[in-house]
Amino acid sequence: MSSVVVIGAGAWGTALALVTARAGHQVTLWARNAERATAIAQTRVNPRLPGQILPPEITITNTLPRGDIALLAVPLPHLRHVLHRLPACAVLVDCAKGVEAGSLALPLDILAELAPDAAHAVLTGPNFAHEIAARLPAAAVVASTDRIARNAVIEALTTPEFRLYGNDDPIGAQLGGAAKNVIAIAAGAAIGAGFGENARAALVTRGLAEITRLALALGGQASTVAGLSGLGDLLLTCTGTGSRNFRVGHALGQGVSIDAAIAASAGVAEGVTTAPALVARAAELGVSLPICHSVARVVSGEGSVGQEMSALLARPTRDE
Repeated sequence: MSSVVVIGAGAWGTALALVTARAGHQVTLWARNAERATAIAQTRVNPRLPGQILPPEITITNTLPRGDIALLAVPLPHLRHVLHRLPACAVLVDCAKGVEAGSLALPLDILAELAPDAAHAVLTGPNFAHEIAARLPAAAVVASTDRIARNAVIEALTTPEFRLYGNDDPIGAQLGGAAKNVIAIAAGAAIGAGFGENARAALVTRGLAEITRLALALGGQASTVAGLSGLGDLLLTCTGTGSRNFRVGHALGQGVSIDAAIAASAGVAEGVTTAPALVARAAELGVSLPICHSVARVVSGEGSVGQEMSALLARPTRDE
């Protein structure tokens, strides 16, 4: 039995703690706020994941714990801060999605820099936290170049309802998880602006092509982008009303300001900060990401949803 720690007591971190406990492991769930940790420990309920009673196998703490496997479920902007303080763990699993602003680093780039002695993996796929917590059927990917590490993570998290696939392409897996949030903003904006389902389908399909181009340029594999961590996550995020990124895009399409759209999304919409970082990283490699570029312009206030849709439609014709 592995000792598992979950760093981050948001909805996703809490859902992962539940899955780990159901898989037969003792798990420690870390909350950044001491008062919140105490409240969750006493009530056995996390308000960010209502309706779920945390079993006794889950210990809640405000002290960063040590474990064999650490599931890092904090938003990407906080990852460095947490890693500087986290005790050494054998396997570090990134469970956040995005590209770091400034450094343009993917999550495992940060892990390699700050925790080079640990094994690294990424957990990603089409998963809404509330459905995972409710034991609804789902699948995800554990991507790592370290076969032993990814098998250990799969063993720690697999339950009858939660199926995990291994993958040796963490670059493609990370990129799919990051870029799908950007495309989801575009898809939500299309629906919010009344452009219709045809427009959304076109944005999702051409968005997948953009993700594939960048993944290949970074050394990833097209087959990874076509799997759960790419296409699967893209479909969920661009169609599910539970997606914060889709909701932000939908509000933008209706003419709501970016600040108001973010405030109304009830959580972190990673695509807002990922869009400009993704475009910048692609520019370094000479990779064209027109949809991501349009999203970056909209969230920065440089362009409107209508203007960017017109610009995309006016691009020179080409073969697919």
